[in-house]
Formats: sequence, C-alpha cells, structure tokens
Amino acid sequence: MHYTAIAERVVAEGLRDSVGATPAATVNSTITWSLKTEGEQSPFQRVARGEYYLRSLESDSVSPTASVMEPLDTGDELEGPIHAFGMFWDRDQVLWKSSPAILGLQQIGADPVDMSGQRGVYLLYDGREVVYVGRSTERPLGSRLYEHTYDRLRTRWDRFSWFGLCAVGDDGRLTEPEGGHTSTQFITAMEALLIEALEPGQNRRRGDGFSAVEFIQAEDPALKKARLSEVIAELQSRL
Repeated sequence: MHYTAIAERVVAEGLRDSVGATPAATVNSTITWSLKTEGEQSPFQRVARGEYYLRSLESDSVSPTASVMEPLDTGDELEGPIHAFGMFWDRDQVLWKSSPAILGLQQIGADPVDMSGQRGVYLLYDGREVVYVGRSTERPLGSRLYEHTYDRLRTRWDRFSWFGLCAVGDDGRLTEPEGGHTSTQFITAMEALLIEALEPGQNRRRGDGFSAVEFIQAEDPALKKARLSEVIAELQSRL
C-alpha cells in the first residue's frame, strides 16, 4: 500500500486517537525510520517509491514477486520546492479579516492546518476562469488574499488556488522556505511564468523578473514542400 492509503486506513479504522496535521507524512516517516534503524528486523518492506508491505505477508499469496523484493533505497521521498498546495478553494469558507485563517486538511480526520502564512504563488478564479495571478513573498498568503477582498478585485473572484514553499510539520506549523533570496526569486519567476502562460485578464502587467527572450514559432519548411507536393499530385490526378 502507498503510505497515503495506509494513513487513510489508520484514520478510517480509528487506530489512533490523534493523527496530527500530516498523517500521511507521519506514516511515511515512521516506516522509513524503521527501515533505516531496524533493517531486516523491521516489520516493513519497501517495494516501490512510497509503497510498503508487511514482511509477515511474505509467504502469503499477496506477497511481492522476486523482482519487486530486490533491495531498494529507503531514503525519504524526493521533494521539490513546492511543499504544499490547494486547488479551487472556496472564498466563502474563509472569515476574512486582516489575519484570516486559511484552513486546510491533508486528509479527512487530520488536524486542520492554517495556510495563511504560506509563501508562494496564488491564482484567483471567477468560476473556472483564472482572472489574476499573484505572489506572496514579503506579505504571506492570508494577507495577500485579504487585500483582494477590498481592492479592485474584490468582486471579481470566488475561488483561489495556491502553491506554497513552506513545509507543514506534524504539529501543523509552517516552516519558512529555505534559500532566502533564492526562494523569492523562484516565486517571482513562477508567478511570471503563470502570467505569461494563462494571460489572466486582471493582471495589468507581465510578471517582473521575467527577462527571457520570446521566440515566435516558425513553420518547418518540409511541411510547405509536402503541401505543394499534395497540390501537384491532386492537379495531376485531374488531368
């Protein structure tokens, strides 16, 4: 089972009174620690990235094949700069104030996490249409979204998505993104790319920090020759 499915089963069957804010990450960390420290004495076996089975099942009909049983690196899952995100969140589920709580769950049964302190980029939607792309660097996500409840965009959006660089601990606290100035540059570049790609109507300018040179697509000359050959062939067939 994948560690997210294991976490869901733990919650569904009530195997723990409290699963924290990040039950899936906790399960993965616990199993990985067991594999690293206990080795073959661990009750777990890693069979693919993020997937595990119990060694006690090895002799059962559901045991992995020999090829799957080959030793695998038991290191932590690879992580990119984006540690958390939320898609199409409802504006009306937030009590808007100067320091709003932007609450989310990693899964049903987990403790809620306040994402108002996230740093990253966000999108505002009118229905399903992206109308604005912004970033939260100096001011965090909660502050930036609150500003859009009374600025020129206040009546133009009803949902939002966000992509954050802050990781979430099992205690529900956000960690500041690593890299300092580098992380700010990454956020700025990501905002600029989204603006260029989506062309949202309420962004009045291109994303700053976007200094790449734009190229215009050119047709492959072979296509023109192919079309000319088709025309010639068509004319010859009519003669």
